[in-house]
Amino acid sequence: MSQPNIETCDTKTAHLYEVLNTNGTAGLAGLKFHFIGAGGIGMSGLAQLLLKNKAIVTGSDQTQSGVVEKLCRIGADIKIGHNADNLDSETDAVVISAAITEDNPELKLARERACKIYKYAEMLGLLCNCYDGIAISGTHGKSTTGGWLAYCMKQAGTDPNFIIGADITQLGSSSGVGDGKYFVAEACEYDRSFLNLKPRIAAILNIEQDHLDYYKDEDDIVDAFSQFALGVKPDGILIANGQDSNVAKVIGQLGPNLRCETFGLDKNCNFYAENIALNDGLYAFDVYHNGKLLGATRISLPGRHNILNALAVVAMAVNAGLPPQQILQLLPNFTGVDRRLMLKDRLGQITVLDDYAHHPTEIRASLQAIRQRYQPGRIWCVFQPHQYSRTRFLLDDFSESFKLADVTIVPEIYFVRDSQAAKKEINSQILVERMRANGTEAVFIDDFGAICDYLKKNVKPYDLVVTMGAGDIWKVADGYLQWLRQNS
Repeated sequence: MSQPNIETCDTKTAHLYEVLNTNGTAGLAGLKFHFIGAGGIGMSGLAQLLLKNKAIVTGSDQTQSGVVEKLCRIGADIKIGHNADNLDSETDAVVISAAITEDNPELKLARERACKIYKYAEMLGLLCNCYDGIAISGTHGKSTTGGWLAYCMKQAGTDPNFIIGADITQLGSSSGVGDGKYFVAEACEYDRSFLNLKPRIAAILNIEQDHLDYYKDEDDIVDAFSQFALGVKPDGILIANGQDSNVAKVIGQLGPNLRCETFGLDKNCNFYAENIALNDGLYAFDVYHNGKLLGATRISLPGRHNILNALAVVAMAVNAGLPPQQILQLLPNFTGVDRRLMLKDRLGQITVLDDYAHHPTEIRASLQAIRQRYQPGRIWCVFQPHQYSRTRFLLDDFSESFKLADVTIVPEIYFVRDSQAAKKEINSQILVERMRANGTEAVFIDDFGAICDYLKKNVKPYDLVVTMGAGDIWKVADGYLQWLRQNS
């Protein structure tokens, strides 16, 4: 029986690795890439980088957004809605976001046509490897640290390329295309996607249990980070948290050939901080490298954890060849990335923040930073759990995480990547009951509008409201602020 005559995509990208390895990004000129899920933060960044290098970009996204509009303004052709007709027969390769499933009509047609298909992380790795890559990994702090480094390097005149998992307010985007030799990338451990990156400089900020819907256990997570570290180029360096026990396991597996420098609050670390002082809720400190004083600096981001993030930035920047004094001068100018302890507004003596924290360690660090920085009368934390599996695996830790909040309001768990079976094993009411049993004042309110009504009735002057989570809980902050503006 003869095979059907299926129209196939061009095969010019069948060996894209070899093309890029031989010609660098110049080899991208004229190639046509189709992005399914083009409006995502990382996907849009890749699309911009391809356009910069004279590739042709088409694609689709489920919803219209500012990101999609920007891509269209700079030359991409992005359709709204997923439809097989969106895929041009002359497409050379298809790039898919992690959210795209096999039943997507464009992906199905791409497979029928035998198109070369790249996951986001695979394409990121291919492009990053054309530059001197700087990859920031860790359970917490990747976006803040990566954005901080990209900001400092740009201000220092090195003009890096960068793709970070959150908007960098001061740079106007989560990604940027520069003329410099460096590529700063956030390296995510989920699905071991960071193993696609082979950077010249890699950072491991910390390692904790997370993504246990994918990893077997903590040892499995540590093993993945070890593989990531071993992927650093032979002439490269690993920048590692010198006070994290799991990171220490990774360092112990490196062998003698990979250079490693540590950062921390201990003199045994290569880069460390001393003379730490808290002024008006923000930290100032001296930075040392191998026992030598580099100079004094301060940071404009609240929280002791951001001292560690700042030290990681200094260590990476110094190893990228930037003068230490210049970096220390630039550090305090950085004001953060989107949804990381972001001050939304202050109205009627009420402060409203929004934060991305969705892991117990992040929640504790954020609440402590809020207490130090704002010294509010009461903290009202509106926390939306992210993933049923994460909530179930870390239930005990979550139930202990909100001690520094006065009242925690919990809507239903944000559904992403979970199975229907996972939804049956846990819910927000179970989490709230466990929190109450541990002495935390907590209430379950599922509807966002009802949460806003609850805040309207109960929040008083000098209180602080923080919406917290990786889902769409920021909508509560926006809704509540709209009411405050009309009633202040």
